[in-house]
Amino acid sequence: SDNPDSSQPSKARNVQREVDQVVGIMQQNINKVMEREERLDTLQTKTEELNEGARQFRRGATEVRKKMWWRDMKLKLIIAAIVIILIVVIV
Repeated sequence: SDNPDSSQPSKARNVQREVDQVVGIMQQNINKVMEREERLDTLQTKTEELNEGARQFRRGATEVRKKMWWRDMKLKLIIAAIVIILIVVIV
């Protein structure tokens, strides 16, 4: 037991155990990073889809606004024409 060589296998086992623990932790960290990257990819895809949906909504809203403006303008022109015709008929 006083022989320094007798403790070498024990030290080697301890070092190997620590190395195994570190390797296990590293593997867990790598798996977590890969899972996080997958979630980020999914999030990016959803963000792109939302942006496209927002663009389409804006285009649709602009189109509806133009249609409503024209409809309102036509109504005003018809009313103005009727008023002018009434004035011409009365005078």
